[in-house]
Amino acid sequence: MNRDLPYLPEVDDARGEQAAIGAASFILSLRAKGIRDTALLRAMELVPREVFAPRRFTDLARTDVALPLPCGQTMTGPATVAAMLLALGVQPGQRVLEVGTGSGYVTALLARLGAEVTSVERFNTLAAAAAQHLKIVEAGKVRLEVGDGLATRVRDRFDRILLNGARPELPEALMPLLGPGGRLVGALTVEGMPRLVKVERGADGELTQSLGTPLRISPLVTGIAATL
Repeated sequence: MNRDLPYLPEVDDARGEQAAIGAASFILSLRAKGIRDTALLRAMELVPREVFAPRRFTDLARTDVALPLPCGQTMTGPATVAAMLLALGVQPGQRVLEVGTGSGYVTALLARLGAEVTSVERFNTLAAAAAQHLKIVEAGKVRLEVGDGLATRVRDRFDRILLNGARPELPEALMPLLGPGGRLVGALTVEGMPRLVKVERGADGELTQSLGTPLRISPLVTGIAATL
């Protein structure tokens, strides 16, 4: 047996091929669920969800399932993420406020779409892990904060606001942050069921609200976590 043969590169090639097949199947499954936006699908192809998933669930990262995170939180399923990002309609160069960083996966997708992201997480533990994940994937213009993302912010203005969770009511404290043409997307709990909600500010400054499809998404809690 020749011990000088380059076995490891062959293994790496096989793993790379499997990863490519998994990524392709992942994107095809999203297309089958009605997600057709090219830029969004490309972002979801290029941002490896397995980097953000807990290690024991990496084999499920390229499937459409929600995954448990530390601190009792949940990594939202990809189809739900895609539906929310599609409604958000992020354009390159826009300033985006993300409430609920979680694993950092959605943060990375926003950055890949060209947004300048300010992401706020109420758990120190999750924020620290998300920072590491975002470093691994070399995310673009991202600023992470630990705090209450639903609290009033002074002097900030954003083109888009994304709420990564369901609320029983719209967060009034965030509405002044939307300028003309601004848009907020999240989930509103209606009769016990989270539904996609979109709020837009018109050129005249008026806000319009529309409800969309039901979503599988966890509640979004106000306040800063006292522990963790």
